[in-house]
Amino acid sequence: MTDTTVAIRRASASDADGMARVHVQSWRSTYPGLIPAQFLVNLSEPPAAQRWAAIAETRGPGQGAFVAVDVAGRFSAPGTIVGIASFGTRRVAVQGHAGEFHALYLLDDAKGYGIGRRLMAAMADRFLAAGVRSAAVWCLRDNPSRWFYERLGGIKVAERPIRFASTDLVEIAYGWRDLTPLARLSAGPEVR
Repeated sequence: MTDTTVAIRRASASDADGMARVHVQSWRSTYPGLIPAQFLVNLSEPPAAQRWAAIAETRGPGQGAFVAVDVAGRFSAPGTIVGIASFGTRRVAVQGHAGEFHALYLLDDAKGYGIGRRLMAAMADRFLAAGVRSAAVWCLRDNPSRWFYERLGGIKVAERPIRFASTDLVEIAYGWRDLTPLARLSAGPEVR
């Protein structure tokens, strides 16, 4: 089901506090048992807000960030950011994939309403507009939500060990060699 009470739009630096809140809350609800508890406890919104402000202001071809805003107050107070996404150049090379979906985070209450799909479609659309036809996303192999990328047509294309927060983990890359079908999943007319 698609929720039309949520607007998807390009992020700006003024969204940084809301973006940081989604980032921290999403990590704390998604990664217990995967990432050390002390790391999750120590996550702080002010440093995250500084990082998200810089990411939001990145506006080159095929890069940037989007926010999902609850315009009707369905999940929270009207105007609250309930989802965030960022995309751009590859941080880790995945053969045959030119771009990378860097981040996609939603508040728990906003999951299951098509908001994540709409954020992915918006990023795919911007990639295509910049001439980037393929992209990948990295996620933890044990992430309970990785099925989401499979449902959107992502194919497992790589796997790698990483060390994060003094913990050995495994990441999986899902790739789309042609972003056109993903972009067509309808980001909605309110994307700006």
